[in-house]
Formats: sequence, C-alpha cells, structure tokens
Amino acid sequence: MSKKDLSASSSHTTRKHKSNCSSGEVLKILLVVLFAEFCAWAYKATVPPPPKKLGPPDGLPLTSPRIQLRDGRHLSYREHGVSKEVAKSKIIYVHCFDCSKYNDPFVFSASPAVIEELGVYIVAFDRPGYGESDPNPKRTVKSLALDIEELADELNLGERFYVVGFSMGGQVIWSCLKYIPHRLAGAVLLSPAVNYWWHNLPSKLTNEAYSRLLQQDQWSFRVAHYLPWLTYWWNTQLWFPGYSVITKNPAVYSLTDIEVAAKLNTITDPYLAEVMRTQPRLQGEFESIYRDMNIGWGKWEFDPIDIQNPFQNVNGTVHLWMGDDDRTIPVTLQRYIAQQLGWIKYHEIVGVGHTFSFADEMGDNILRALLGSN
Repeated sequence: MSKKDLSASSSHTTRKHKSNCSSGEVLKILLVVLFAEFCAWAYKATVPPPPKKLGPPDGLPLTSPRIQLRDGRHLSYREHGVSKEVAKSKIIYVHCFDCSKYNDPFVFSASPAVIEELGVYIVAFDRPGYGESDPNPKRTVKSLALDIEELADELNLGERFYVVGFSMGGQVIWSCLKYIPHRLAGAVLLSPAVNYWWHNLPSKLTNEAYSRLLQQDQWSFRVAHYLPWLTYWWNTQLWFPGYSVITKNPAVYSLTDIEVAAKLNTITDPYLAEVMRTQPRLQGEFESIYRDMNIGWGKWEFDPIDIQNPFQNVNGTVHLWMGDDDRTIPVTLQRYIAQQLGWIKYHEIVGVGHTFSFADEMGDNILRALLGSN
C-alpha cells in the first residue's frame, strides 16, 4: 500500500473515531438532560403549591371572627348555643378531616331545647390550614392542643372547658388529654381516628385491623407514616388511587353514613350548604388535608394508653362514642383502647357507621351523657 493510501486510511479512521466520540458525547449529554428534566418533574410533583392568602389586602375575603395566637397565626371560629356569659357549660368542638367549623354535629343533631336546658355554649373553629384559619407549617401532635388552650383564653371561656372532637378531630382530643388536662372539664371523642403505629397497640390486633382496610388506604397510610414528603404526590398522582375519603370511595360508607349524607345534602340554607362545600380546602389541599394525614398517621411521641386519668381528683369524665359498623375506623382498636383505660366511658352503638353523631337526636344524647355525669 502506498503512503498516499495509508494516509487516506489513517485520515478515514480518525474521522470515524471522532464521529463515534461525538455520538457518544451527544448521548451522554442527552441522558444528563433527560435525568435533569426527570428530577425537575419529580421535585415539582412532590412539592405542593403554597396556600392561598387570607384577608386584605390581596387575600381571600374573611367572613368569620378570628383570634390571634401568640405566634401571630389566626384561628377562625363560629359560636352557637346560649351566650357564653350565661352558659353553664362551654364546649370547644374540633372538626374532622376535610371539613371545617361549619361541620359541627351539634348544629344538626342537638335540639335547641336541650341546648337551652343544659345551658350549653359551643364554639367550633377551623383547624390550622382549614377554612379561614392560618396554616401552621410547624404543626405537631402537641401544637393543636396548645392552640385550643389559647382559643379558650382569648374567648374567656374560664379555667376549665369541655372539648369534643369527631374523627380526625376526635384524635386531637387525645392530645388535649395529654398536654392540657388541667384545663379540661370533660371530653368527648366521636369515632376518633386511630394511628396504626401507636406503640401500645398489640401488633396482632393492629395487623388484623390494617389488613381489613382498603388497599388504597393501606398504601396511603404507609406513605403518610414513612414518607410524609410524598403524601401530596401520592394523593394527586393518577396511577394509583389515594386515600378513600379523598377519592370518595363508596366502600367506606355504611348504610347509615349514606343516610346522614342525604340529610346533609338537603340543607335548605344556601349559604350554609355553600360554605360546608367550599371552606375545607379554601386555602388549598396541602396545609389542610395532607398535613392532617402526616400528623394523624405520622410518628407520635405518645399514644392514648400512655395517658393518665385527668379527673382522678376533680369532677369530669371522658366519653368515647363509636359505631360498630364504622368502615373508616376499626371498632376493634377502639374497644381495646377503652378496655385499657378503665376511666373512659365507652359507648358503642349497634348498626351505625362513622357519621352517626350527625343523625337526629344523637347530639342530645351525647350532651346529656357528658353534662349529666358531671
């Protein structure tokens, strides 16, 4: 082969090598770009949007009175019953998951006559991030109990007051019994949410109860407990169903729950119907329902069985009400908690589901059981 041919061959090989190198470099760059795009998408998918602003000058209009807490946040509230100046008993009501201060069972199931007879004043408030109450990004299991204590002081409810909570709000009552027992005159837990990782619950019992949950709820609770930073993404992605209460899966509703829902759907007051529908997620979903999940099924520093009877030396009682056909909260775990805490007055109602407290006359029964025993 001539020198000219060798030179041509060498030049061809060099160009081919440069071409291969160029293709390899382009592929690497493309992979890096794709990976960066994926990371940006994943980050955006897991980071929720900020909550909507409340109040002037450029926020959502405020329609209810609010008190200001020591840290600058505000809690919005709604009062009903007799005036607090003449009330014999003052109750702070804590609403459930994906609800607001307007979802108060005593408004729908307690008669004005009984409220007047017992001299009951009731204040319901929006939990942080719900309705017109400011979010609390630093919210903990303890912080809401302290918020309730501040609310009572700002409204001049006296040294002792009653607390009542439904579902996720009922779970909050355990925090009140733990952290502010000295301020309580009595307490009621209505179908309270349970945390399957409370350390005093027997694993056999929790595993059995957990296995009976819908698969979508099992996964939603696992995410909230182990990977709380993914809770928003898990419940907004479209590949797998999120928490059944959010997706409104009918499988979690008993016959009596459906009847209660039908009752609430016939509310004739258009304003009340509208605020019940719009207030829960008024500021967005993360600071309300998703932070609720992270707290409710997250890591607790105590569980109910750690709590001592707050009324050993003073008058007062704690009542836990539960329906045996509750398809949202396992009745078996409530029975166990009530058995371990002998000072709890446990009421189990046959044939009713999760929302029984909104059924006709139930508010009267709950108030009479609480206030008639103190």
